[in-house]
Amino acid sequence: MVNWQNKTVSVGIDLHKTQFTVCAITSKKEILFEAVYNTETEGYKSFISRCHSLEEEYGAHVSMAIEATSNARYFRNLMENENFFIVVINTLKFKVITQSAKKTDKRDAFTIAEFLLKDMLPESYLCDQETEELRKLICERLDLVSLIVRTKNRIHNMMLGYGIVTTAAQFQSKKKRLLLLNGLENHALITKRTVPTLKRLIQTLDILNEQVKQIEALIEEFTLEDEDTQLLQTIPGIGKITSTTIRAYVGDINRFETYKQFAAYCGLTPFVKFSNEKGFTGHITKNGPVELRTSMVQAVMGMLRLQKSLRYMSLINDYKRMKKNKGSGKSIIAFARKLSRVIYAILKNKTPFDIDRLTVDYIRRQTEAV
Repeated sequence: MVNWQNKTVSVGIDLHKTQFTVCAITSKKEILFEAVYNTETEGYKSFISRCHSLEEEYGAHVSMAIEATSNARYFRNLMENENFFIVVINTLKFKVITQSAKKTDKRDAFTIAEFLLKDMLPESYLCDQETEELRKLICERLDLVSLIVRTKNRIHNMMLGYGIVTTAAQFQSKKKRLLLLNGLENHALITKRTVPTLKRLIQTLDILNEQVKQIEALIEEFTLEDEDTQLLQTIPGIGKITSTTIRAYVGDINRFETYKQFAAYCGLTPFVKFSNEKGFTGHITKNGPVELRTSMVQAVMGMLRLQKSLRYMSLINDYKRMKKNKGSGKSIIAFARKLSRVIYAILKNKTPFDIDRLTVDYIRRQTEAV
């Protein structure tokens, strides 16, 4: 909890794309001022000047709060440079504004200021600038890969429309794509009008693949000497992209007190509701970054591809047993949840993956020793 000074001015800010509405109140909830500023240099300067004037006039400490938006990081950095205390609100845990019957920008700003005064705002974690840039590169790569898949599927469908069955292997390398491209003009079934379209699509694949390579090179520069990324790659089945994605979206592992909190952040824990003597357990919450959750599942798929060499590992055996009754879908998610505990321990203790500690024999010996 934050220890507020006796004289505090709480400023609630309803931040939008082009403007932000502010409401400043005293410790007795008296409104000092309400105003609307534009999200440009002059608007920010005017607001900062007004806040400094409040500090001088009332001899008070100005504290601020904003909801997590796309420009929240920039706004927070701007205010912190002026030595203002600022809280970025976790909107998933703060439903007062979204569920309000009377919703206006001024009212929202006052509500934020009021809850800030009471120190009742759930704070959102914002990673450092370098990690944020890494996340953007990862998202850009995901978008390009998705576009590559759509382009390939479009080529497959067009070729199939002429009775030609193409395989994934024909698009794997630039050389194979060139062979496919050269064979289009002499193909009796494909019309002259279709050939240029197919050529453009194949050329688009070349461009997209080159862009993916460039982004992957930039990502590798970010994590070349990163300890957490190197530790994650000691886990069988986890490569550079998966490990980098997990590292980027986890950030500081020490912000999670237990592995259960980490699993919940990954969105891999089930929805649980208990009231009186009735209880309900549902599907996974899917909270947290979807990129992190996807990477956890991809890590599981990588390990399953190596299950012959990992056949003595307890996680693999648990997956096989569960798959017989629950199917592969739920079993993979359960595997990912258990893997999150392993990842938490690796990052927390700064120790590489040790398969011997996850074998059935090792766990049995540890249980017998207890």
